[in-house]
Amino acid sequence: MYNETVIDHFNNPRNIGELSDADGVGETGSFKCGDTMVLYIKVKNERIEDVRFQTYGCGAAIASSSMLTEMVKGKKIDEAMQITNQEVADALGGLPPLKLHCSNLAADALHNAIIDYRQKQGAS
Repeated sequence: MYNETVIDHFNNPRNIGELSDADGVGETGSFKCGDTMVLYIKVKNERIEDVRFQTYGCGAAIASSSMLTEMVKGKKIDEAMQITNQEVADALGGLPPLKLHCSNLAADALHNAIIDYRQKQGAS
């Protein structure tokens, strides 16, 4: 059902945990499956310097969160805001159709964290 990349990110998630001094925090969840995700970003010079996540859900949700953190670390905020759920799924080598919504959670949490960061900076 899952490919090696998804299994690797599920069994060995990258950047898991909380950032107590996060510059932006994004939360999202799915009523459909009960998965929830919190994403923390630390920003320096408009680049994502550090990123962490806490995800409670299925293997695909955890793998999507892990992959997303690898994708955005070091990116400019504007570049990271452009990342789509399909790009997360593609980076994982694909997800089963019933699990595609899990990659949506990762991208949505990122976007929410960036919005939170911008609001804290006084921008929209």
